Amino acid sequence: REVARLEVSFVDNFKLVILTPQAMSDSAGTAMAVAAAAPGTGKPVLASWMGGREAGKGAEVLRRAGIPSFAYPDTAAAIFNRLWRHHEDLAALYETPQSVDDGSRRGRAAAAGLVDSVRSTGRTLMTETESKALLSAYGIGVVDTRVASTPEEAVTAAVGLGYPVAVKLNSLTLTHKSDVGGVKLGLGDAAAVRRAYAEIRASVEAKHGQGHFQGVAVQPMVRHEGFELILGASVDPQFGPTLLFGAGGTLVEVFRDRALGLPPLNTTLARRMMEGTRVLQALKGVRGRKSVDLAGLEQILVRLSQLILDHPQIRELDLNPLLAGEAGIVALDARVVLHEPSTPVADLPKPAIRPYPWEYAGTWTARDGQEYSLRPVRPEDEPRLAEFHKTLEGDPGYRDYLDRLRLPEGSAHEKLLRLCLNDFDRQITLVAERGGPIVGVARLTRSGGGAREAEFAVQVAGGARGSGLGTELLGRLVAIARKEGVRRLQAGIQEGEAAMRAVCARLGFRIAAAGEGSTAVLELAPPD
Repeated sequence: REVARLEVSFVDNFKLVILTPQAMSDSAGTAMAVAAAAPGTGKPVLASWMGGREAGKGAEVLRRAGIPSFAYPDTAAAIFNRLWRHHEDLAALYETPQSVDDGSRRGRAAAAGLVDSVRSTGRTLMTETESKALLSAYGIGVVDTRVASTPEEAVTAAVGLGYPVAVKLNSLTLTHKSDVGGVKLGLGDAAAVRRAYAEIRASVEAKHGQGHFQGVAVQPMVRHEGFELILGASVDPQFGPTLLFGAGGTLVEVFRDRALGLPPLNTTLARRMMEGTRVLQALKGVRGRKSVDLAGLEQILVRLSQLILDHPQIRELDLNPLLAGEAGIVALDARVVLHEPSTPVADLPKPAIRPYPWEYAGTWTARDGQEYSLRPVRPEDEPRLAEFHKTLEGDPGYRDYLDRLRLPEGSAHEKLLRLCLNDFDRQITLVAERGGPIVGVARLTRSGGGAREAEFAVQVAGGARGSGLGTELLGRLVAIARKEGVRRLQAGIQEGEAAMRAVCARLGFRIAAAGEGSTAVLELAPPD
């Protein structure tokens, strides 16, 4: 039987092995040859051992060797496709995203005040103008919208905006304006505006009675061409807040071209969401149209993600349509529904992924008057973190600092991005900035003991040493550890790291000898 002489070179280029048995086929022998050759390929190997019961012995040999075997090749191909998709998804996580200004502190404060104001009235539905104000606070472009409670106010608003205009229902109770005849488009003069006002009022009162009509919202007709998109958010019973992107307009429920994602998003994850839809091909440019601003669209998704995380009181949010064209991206309509005001904060939906811990960001002034910005790291910090590490090359303590980081094997890019891409339930990395460059890094990593133990690493660039920055960073790690429920914080210190030893001593760490170096340990009391 020649099957026993199957060479590794045969296996070197395949990912799927299929046995189509003949009368003289040795199912088990062939399987043993494949199992022996597979480890040398360096590639995933899947098998399809056809032949029903006759192939059973060979399939069992493959399974014992850790090679998945399937009765049909198309099943194996589908499994391989899923493996490839999984690989691509992981690769996407290790791309460096672009930086996004996801809402200034002033904008966030204004948005929080708006949400609180609506909840204080007992309402759960935000009006269109309130919804657009909320989006605008996070840098999401919206069309100018003015509320009118009388026909004459509507005409005045239309004149101020310039004809033609759109007139829409303004209601504290009704969410879908089109369903009640509450949208009138392309109105070119005062008479048309007055008529639209009267028709919308009559339609609403005929279908729902009085009390649901609080006037109209007037906005200019957007003249540039574009694609109608939908961006949204809702609460999934299992995953908490979820995000939606896809083709929008009045036929959104017909086409159902959409993709879902979990906040928080960065620009890379936002792009992956967009790639899950067919409308993306049109957005890249079709039939003579130029591509829309895809980078700008990614940033809008990131800002929407941050808005949802900052305001767990939001139950539903729709931007439909979001008009994307060569001239820009603007939300023509918006709808926000809140949870009941009586809902306790503890019962509001929690995101499946812990969001960026803004509470650990702040500033610090050194003894020499220099001001530093200290904050948790972001994935887009990877290029600047690479520059920081270059300044440390040749430093006696640099190798020990890297060892304490416990980064996985891989390229320099992969290591640094994993340092930036924190699972904040397990690691929190602080960076210190002075005028732009990163000059200090401090990392807290949960270890054993049911996540009640953690290790730390601190490193400061040469120009910032002696300023007290190292002590400040470690002090903040200690405070974070207490708040996160850590009971024991420790790190190994080599004999040559006198500065680290001194910092630990000032902060109350117990330093005990351990082999060639020592270990700094701090027992933490439970938080108040």
